[in-house]
Amino acid sequence: MTPIPSAAPGSTGGVSRETPSGDTSGPRTVSRETRAADPRWVRPALAGLLVATGLLYLWNLDASGYANSFYSAAVQAGSESWKAFFFGSSDAGNSITVDKPPAALWPMALSVRLFGLGSWQILVPEVLMGVATVAVVYAAVRRRFTPAAGLIAGAVLALTPVAALMFRFNNPDALLALLTSVAVYCVLRALEGARTAWLLWAGVALGLAFLTKTLQAFLVLPALVAVYAVCAPTRPVRRFGQLALAAMALVVSGGWWVAAVELWPAASRPYIGGSQTNSFLELTFGYNGLGRINGNEVGSVGGGGGPGGGPGGRWGETGISRMFGDAVGGQISWLLPAALLLLAAGLAVTWRAPRTDTARAAFLVWGGSLLSTLAVFSFMAGIFHEYYTVALAPCLAALVGMGVTVLWEERARFVAAATLAMTSAGTAVWAFVLLGRTPDYLPWLRWAVLLGGLVAALGLLMACRGGRRLAWGAAGLALVAALAAPAAYTVSTLAAGHTGSLVLAGPAAARNGGPGGPGGMRGPGAGGEALGRGLPGGGLTGGTAPDGAGQQPGRGSGPGRASGQAQGPGQGQAPGPRPDGQPGQGRQGWDGASRQGPDGAGQERRGGTGGLLDGPEVSAAVEARLTEDPDSFTWVAAAIGSQNAAGYQLATQEPVMPIGGFNGSDPSPTLEQFQQYVADGKIHYFIAGGGTGGRGGGPGGEVSSAVAEWVQSTFQQVTVDGVTLYDLTREA
Repeated sequence: MTPIPSAAPGSTGGVSRETPSGDTSGPRTVSRETRAADPRWVRPALAGLLVATGLLYLWNLDASGYANSFYSAAVQAGSESWKAFFFGSSDAGNSITVDKPPAALWPMALSVRLFGLGSWQILVPEVLMGVATVAVVYAAVRRRFTPAAGLIAGAVLALTPVAALMFRFNNPDALLALLTSVAVYCVLRALEGARTAWLLWAGVALGLAFLTKTLQAFLVLPALVAVYAVCAPTRPVRRFGQLALAAMALVVSGGWWVAAVELWPAASRPYIGGSQTNSFLELTFGYNGLGRINGNEVGSVGGGGGPGGGPGGRWGETGISRMFGDAVGGQISWLLPAALLLLAAGLAVTWRAPRTDTARAAFLVWGGSLLSTLAVFSFMAGIFHEYYTVALAPCLAALVGMGVTVLWEERARFVAAATLAMTSAGTAVWAFVLLGRTPDYLPWLRWAVLLGGLVAALGLLMACRGGRRLAWGAAGLALVAALAAPAAYTVSTLAAGHTGSLVLAGPAAARNGGPGGPGGMRGPGAGGEALGRGLPGGGLTGGTAPDGAGQQPGRGSGPGRASGQAQGPGQGQAPGPRPDGQPGQGRQGWDGASRQGPDGAGQERRGGTGGLLDGPEVSAAVEARLTEDPDSFTWVAAAIGSQNAAGYQLATQEPVMPIGGFNGSDPSPTLEQFQQYVADGKIHYFIAGGGTGGRGGGPGGEVSSAVAEWVQSTFQQVTVDGVTLYDLTREA
């Protein structure tokens, strides 16, 4: 692809060859003083980009409801209790935290505290983060290149499907993308004149990013450190001293909360969700750290059985092709080949520049961040979800914006024009391949994109010798052809609601198809391939459950809620129709009840238990029963698994204890602790079903099962609107 030309070949186009050191032999970059001389259209264009991004992301926002109930419940708890706010507790009773640090929850919890609980109150802060990320990427690119470069980078980011998904969703990834982009911007500002203050701000941004999603924040760190250590315009001793100060800023901004949690008496704070020893450090370096790399994640949905990558691994095949595969390709890879090619081209053009050249430093920082994150995502053997790739979007967008403008300045040279043409043609061909994976989705678009990209490539080749009109026409056509397909996927993403733990961008056909199921992992039976979003033992696999019982594959439907999915034991729900149209066989929960939803979709629409992937829909009758005299109890109910508990907590807006945390596999509370809570009259009801129980790996799964068995044998059972409750104030 290529930008709309801003200058004729050989002209300066409003840019300066000056570098911070005063050297004039380097490649063209924009000096700080030229901003006032920008054409009058620049500021309105930027404002239009940001307003359009905001309006686009706000459209149909409430279709996602509470989005990921797991985080929405924690947001609701934080809006009611400052202690829950600080720790990131799943419930206002502060029994257990979510399995991440709380920074991503804080903006949403403040919004709900100010404006009340609702979809808009939870998701608008995410939209604002998306708009801010577009602005930061524009600002970072614009400081060294033309306004067109910044605008193209911002547009590419806004129209990346996975970005449109996650900047309207309440997972931590939106804030993580914003903070890592801010860190890159600050490092680039520091490189302009070896400015310590900007480097310190970069450390603060990465520290806050750590409090958003722990070690994933540091995937960009090697590139930032290496580029500053080599390219900063000051002597080596000062460079390394500045980096040491930035490291201290990172530790302070990210470590204060960790120190508070680790020093806080465990008996008076919530259990650290996702850990097996009630330790945030264990969570950081285990389940959320090295476990993601080597696949040994004790307590995860797949247990701690070792690596899950390679052919047939739990989370799909690992390797270089992962980002281009059926599940991930349509999320992020539309312009990924172009970004890699333009990175190489940008480095080639700036190769002979001085060591301190800021244009080359920008390519190295954005490119290094892209490559390091890409490598980890491609080869990590542990839990991997497609929406993680939103972390690549700012880097990809910046490289595209910078690369095409650098080549455009050099288009009088055949090599530069040929590279632009290759970029346009390659992007069109790859879009043709990706669109071919959903052949029933806008079938005319793939041919239009292919034809437009190839014609634009031919025009770009001729532009090096042709006139200005040909250049303008070829550039505009290349831009449209490159963005048409991801823009279509983005619009389809915005038109649908997305709920639950596993979400995907794009049209329904892309979200429901593909080997292993988009967003899912391979089951241990039936060839190891799951339909829908498969989780072994979570009951949504097309293979064999860990107890040996076969399951029918479900089929997703509806806006973000997968209906017709088979549920594993303990979930008490029947699957929907099989692919051949025949009804599936119901599975029994631990309470012996087998339920078929009234719409045949395999979920109890009136109430029902939740599962690992999403919270249940709670009927008015169940809500009324749970909210009887709520002020007399710390928790109006308890349920196995955080998603299961979250649905009831959001419906009642009263604390519901999630036994075992997200997977039902954390050892919290122990059976003895739960029995004491019941004896003290702190819990009113136990909701049957939900979670993964003993199948989640780690000792906590056995604890959840023990609690459920004790409740079943001790207390009176009552069924309300298809939901089995146990009144913990009345023994059987």
